[in-house]
Parts: sequence; structure tokens; C-alpha cells
Amino acid sequence: MTAPVFVVEHLPAGGGERYVLDGPEGRHAVSVKRLRPGEPVVLTDGDGRWAEGEVVDTEGKDRLVLQLGAVAEEPAEQPRITVVQALPKGDRGELAVETMTETGVDAIVPWAAARCITQWKGERGAKALGKWRATAREAGKQSRRVRFPQVADLATTKQVAALLAKADFAAVLHEERDYGSEPLATAELPAEGEIMLVVGPEGGVSPEELALFEEAGAKTYRLGRTVLRTSTAGTAATALLLGRTGRWSRP
Repeated sequence: MTAPVFVVEHLPAGGGERYVLDGPEGRHAVSVKRLRPGEPVVLTDGDGRWAEGEVVDTEGKDRLVLQLGAVAEEPAEQPRITVVQALPKGDRGELAVETMTETGVDAIVPWAAARCITQWKGERGAKALGKWRATAREAGKQSRRVRFPQVADLATTKQVAALLAKADFAAVLHEERDYGSEPLATAELPAEGEIMLVVGPEGGVSPEELALFEEAGAKTYRLGRTVLRTSTAGTAATALLLGRTGRWSRP
């Protein structure tokens, strides 16, 4: 079992010193994980900086005393994979964020597609976005990542098109009979740069959106013979790309 991961805002510049993990993370380590002296942990800022530590002692119910090792930085992966995720119904959005994070996606862009039933507006939208970001953080910890995916603000279709225009590889996952989508499994992928995948809502990407995305340089691709739900398509596509780009072959 690998060491549990805890998130801190800042890590000391040098490391190799005593460190007290407190607050909600300290409470989780002491009262939920029930860590004891001698057990290993990993601290990270979620942006790639991390350090291994060993539990020295506990203080009360929410303070974990650690002997911290040297601070290291994990470089950003190449190529970078971003999924533009149309808003699913109910809690399926959080499920999509969770599984994409555990799989290894680098960034997630919530998208207000034309056929989305769910709408993010006002306070409700801010709360939903906060849940997506909290889910990415917790899933990053669960999967022992030290560089968590960025969850962007809600994007419009025009904003998504602008992002696709800047990508090194832009794909719209689209399965429709008599539509010329190519298999994503055979697409020519860049060795570095930005890969962007667009996952539409349950009702699919509209013709107008497809036209705008194709004008921005994106092509349509399919995953296979079956049609996946919007909450699982991004995870499946991310896994395929991580394998094909060699990112899953690296130590």
C-alpha cells in the first residue's frame, strides 16, 4: 500500500525538518486514518511539489507531527490531456471528474453545451463548480497524485472553440450513423503539447457546435462500436490516450 497523500498550501523550501500537519488534513490523518509513529505519508501542494514524511507523533485529534524529507517537484506530463466535459445530469458530473482524475487527466473544462439539461447559473452554478474542484482534489489524493487536474470555470461553446484552435490535437467524441467519425484508437497523436477532447451531453453535440469546432480545427472521433454515457466517455478516452502516448509506460 502506498503512503497516503495530504494536501498543504505550502511546503518548506528545503525540507528535512519537523513539520506539523493540522487543520482538516491533520484531523483526517489523526482521527480517520489513525496514523501512528513510524508510518509514511506524502505531503503535496497539488501543483507538483511534494515531500515524503514519517509520522513522529500526534497531538490531540488534529495535529500530526512529521519528520519531512526533501521537497521534490514532479514535472508536468507530456502531452497534456484536457477534457472538455459537457454538464451531465445529477451527480454524474462529479463521477466523471472523479474517474478522469483517478485515470490521469491533466485538466477539465466544464462546458454549457446546447443540449445540456443541467444549467449552472448564479449561486447554484458556483456551488456545482466548487463540488467539481473538491472532487478533483479528493480523487487526486485517493489516486496518490501530487499534481491535481485543474478544473476551469464554466465555458461557453465559443470559448471551447477558442481552446480547440490552440490545441496540438483536438478531438470531438461523436458517434452518429452516417457521420464520418474516425476511430480515436488510430488517430495520429503528438508526442508533446496539448491534446483536447470534447465530450458532449447525453443528447449529443449539436450540428451547429460540430461546425464551429471543426472550423476551429477539431475532428470528430469515436471510441468504438458502443455508445458511452457522457460521464464515462471522457475517462475511457483519457485511458486510451494515456496508453497510446506512452504516458502509462513511464515509471
